[in-house]
Amino acid sequence: MTGSFVKLIDHISMKKQFLSVIAASAVILSSCHDDHKVVPFSYPDMAEAQNPKVLFTTGDGVNVYNGGFGSAVAADPAQRDVFYLLTDRGSNVAGQVANSIIIGKPDFDPQIGKFRLTDGKLILEQTIELKNANGDKLNGLPNPVGMGASGEVPYDLNGNLLSPSADGIDSEGLVLAADGSFWVSDEYGPHIVHFDANGKTIERINPFGTGTGGRKIPAVFATRRANRGMEGLTITPDGKTLVGIMQSPMYNPSKAKVANSTVLRILTFNIATGATKQYVYLMDNTSLTGVSDITAVDATTFLTIERDGNFGGAPTNPATFKKVFKIDLSNATDISDPANGANGKLYGGKTVEELNNAADLQAAGITPVTKTQVLDLLKDLPTVYPHDKAEGLALLPGNILAISNDDDFGVIDNGKNGFAAKILPATNSVDRNRIYFVKLK
Repeated sequence: MTGSFVKLIDHISMKKQFLSVIAASAVILSSCHDDHKVVPFSYPDMAEAQNPKVLFTTGDGVNVYNGGFGSAVAADPAQRDVFYLLTDRGSNVAGQVANSIIIGKPDFDPQIGKFRLTDGKLILEQTIELKNANGDKLNGLPNPVGMGASGEVPYDLNGNLLSPSADGIDSEGLVLAADGSFWVSDEYGPHIVHFDANGKTIERINPFGTGTGGRKIPAVFATRRANRGMEGLTITPDGKTLVGIMQSPMYNPSKAKVANSTVLRILTFNIATGATKQYVYLMDNTSLTGVSDITAVDATTFLTIERDGNFGGAPTNPATFKKVFKIDLSNATDISDPANGANGKLYGGKTVEELNNAADLQAAGITPVTKTQVLDLLKDLPTVYPHDKAEGLALLPGNILAISNDDDFGVIDNGKNGFAAKILPATNSVDRNRIYFVKLK
């Protein structure tokens, strides 16, 4: 009896364990039917890049960081926690001599940082240095005349004159293509450069035909204003067309004649054929720095961000304009010039930029893209937006908008041909690269 009783107890115990395993398995299998509902991916309101390395320290003891990521942001569609952030040409300030530019680190190589969102923080996992077709590193020096020269005369921090470089790029717009390669737009040429996944140049397109591959965009884009080139770049969802936007009105035909203009150009570029179209985008007002980025919603609808140059939440002279707009190209006029003239298509003897505003455009028979505000960074975030440069946009699943900032490598102009720490007035801390995540309505 005792032996039989023990066997019975063991049998019952084993049966309970078996049923427990089945029950647990059923829960797991049930969860697997819809992973997104059981464990939804969520983004924080904000994530900051952690522990940027120091590129160099000035003679005055100012740290220049790398940092510098945030001129553009691209989301990895295969990994919802991975983001690619772009630097521009490197730390720089305006020199005291007319048209001079002080380059903090002349051998700085513009780059793409691969960041992973981990525990609400951005962790740099990989740095992709941008290189020319021969595999040599690019730099941030102005281009030579005839290849995208900006009119800037570069010097180093010791006052030594620097030579322009055909390998110079002031990278601002970023696209992650479906094959893992990158497209980057810049403020010099303006150039549109195709890089492989390791950062090596595949093609370099500009108004002059001087880049790798020799393809061109319309000649009128060579009239871009220095440091206000093709600030934003995106790609249509089918992966066939690049869409770039200029930051500010081009000096077309001259600075004086567009002083009151709010006319910006959008360029579409068919990757396979090189065919282009151009459209007018009206900036909100002439006081703004301009448009900092563009990202695709569908084949004809896009989001843009316009901003001023001031810091959010500053006790004096605070920012008043940092807004995201939805635009539609569907019914806009293609202002392309079949003759590809240096100033583009003329209307009544005037360039499109000279038409200044909506009334002048209408009189000339030009319909700009439609534009509707969808977000105000200074009013719609849960906390103050402390930065001056909201520069990158990426639209994520669930209608969530990612917005990156350019931290200028943690430095600003000290007014003496050098650098001072870039302190955010609202936080009293050095500016850092961040991504803000906002659910659009």
